[in-house]
Amino acid sequence: MLSSWTMKELFRRIRGSSTPGQFLLFICLLALLSFFILLPILQVIYVAFTQNGRLTLTHFVNFFKQPSLNEALWRSLWVGIIVVFFSSIISLPLALFTTRYNFKGRLIVQTLGVLPLVMPAFVSAIALQTILGRSGMINQIIRIFFGTTIPFMDGLTGVVLVQTLHYFPFILLNSVSALENSDLSLEEAGRNLGAFGWKLFHQITFPLMQPGYMAGALIVFIKSIDDLGTPLMLGYHNLLAPLAYQQITAINGNSTMGYVISVILVLLSLLSLFLALHYLKQSEYVQQKSGSSVSRLQLFGWKGWAISGFCIILLTFSLLPHIGIFLMSIAKSWNFTVLPKTYTTSNFTRVFSDAPKMILNTVVYATLASLIDIFLGAIISFILLRGRMLGRTILDFIATLPLAIPGVVLAIGYLRIFHTIDLPIIGKPLTETWLILVIVYAVRRLPYTVRSCYATLQQIHISLEEASKNLGANTISTFTKIVLPLMLPGIIAGGIMAFISSSVELSSTLMLVPRNEMAPISYGIYLYMQETTGRGASASLGVLAIIIVSIGTYVVNRLSRHRGAGKI
Repeated sequence: MLSSWTMKELFRRIRGSSTPGQFLLFICLLALLSFFILLPILQVIYVAFTQNGRLTLTHFVNFFKQPSLNEALWRSLWVGIIVVFFSSIISLPLALFTTRYNFKGRLIVQTLGVLPLVMPAFVSAIALQTILGRSGMINQIIRIFFGTTIPFMDGLTGVVLVQTLHYFPFILLNSVSALENSDLSLEEAGRNLGAFGWKLFHQITFPLMQPGYMAGALIVFIKSIDDLGTPLMLGYHNLLAPLAYQQITAINGNSTMGYVISVILVLLSLLSLFLALHYLKQSEYVQQKSGSSVSRLQLFGWKGWAISGFCIILLTFSLLPHIGIFLMSIAKSWNFTVLPKTYTTSNFTRVFSDAPKMILNTVVYATLASLIDIFLGAIISFILLRGRMLGRTILDFIATLPLAIPGVVLAIGYLRIFHTIDLPIIGKPLTETWLILVIVYAVRRLPYTVRSCYATLQQIHISLEEASKNLGANTISTFTKIVLPLMLPGIIAGGIMAFISSSVELSSTLMLVPRNEMAPISYGIYLYMQETTGRGASASLGVLAIIIVSIGTYVVNRLSRHRGAGKI
């Protein structure tokens, strides 16, 4: 056994030069995050790898023995890869044109490029059905002129189309950020040496933007295989995320195969993250920027108009879901016609009459979740940057882990752990209360506030805190009176990002919502879509969700400009 001196020495080394209060706070945070993040994931893994309390691979062998499940696995991978491919085709030209050239409409292109993120993916699926479906606007025009229709939204094609049009801004924003931070003089030198067009892009420009591009591509791939709402809205279930949802909900959470699928989803996310990091480590991306800046190339004449037209046509197509959801929300009936025959406000009247509780629930749940994330994000970032104890990287890893964990997996873990434990005060399981939704929203969006607060705190020089302590202030007073006010723009920006993403969360909501009266807007949209006469009401709720997200996005961008950071 270890002697008491050895234990004290080990404790001292782990604690480092941190104060007892900081170390106690670190331990509490580590325990809290482990309970609500690691434990549910480990529980899912445990069920998938055990049988009658013994380790086994039988469940995975059974998975790979079933042709339908194998097909779902390969289709999920294929969809993820294809969505990244088509998102890259859209994003890379837009990123290159808007950062390297001046042309008419460039600011419009930059604005339109982020608008798809304002609309939740599952709402885009509803809208695109009305525009590109068999009886949608575009196919009605094709039928008039050519007497046939094109199956834009059938099967995997519809899933890929919706996800591409919704997720491509992640690659666009990261690529633009990488290009804006790269040294333009390198490309200028390449032109002087005779490199133009594809050769310049392939040998110089793309390697400069590669870290940003890979980050965006990784986000798109993980979100694609994690997406539950889009396949469900389109009625396509032969993908991993919908199958995991069906396996668990069909027989009240007793299907081991649902846990096996969840583990595979986690492994795919982590494997893609590892491969992306490994790929980036193969090359050196550090640049030493020159003191003089190289201005964007000014395009005149037909070249400028050609690029403007190309970008605006491309982005107009990506805004089809916005057009569709708005028309659908004010249409009394819209079937087999180019445009609705009659318009009405009754859909909004029905929503405000039948579902005001859903709107209120959304605001309450998302607000509480964002406040929790603000509180935890500020403290965690302070511990990570200012703490001196061992194990900070573990805390950082756990706090960031929800980014790589599909929402359906986390929800399944919560059902497994909390469904059979009665809370002491209320006498019923946590999964039967609305608190479970607040907790899962807070956990899934915690990385947003941690990263935002971390980035802001990095810009605050530690000498300000040292001066405060030299004047007699303790750590708590220094944090609350000096550090916290300086971190406020980053804290608010991270909190609003958590709010707007929580307000349209669907995958974990479908799994965990206790009763219909506790449901948020995202669940209401799904319920209305199950009704034969509910399309208009679901579109109206979708418009309300877009308004909530738009307001939040506008506020974040204002705060980002205020602190000199990038937009979302």
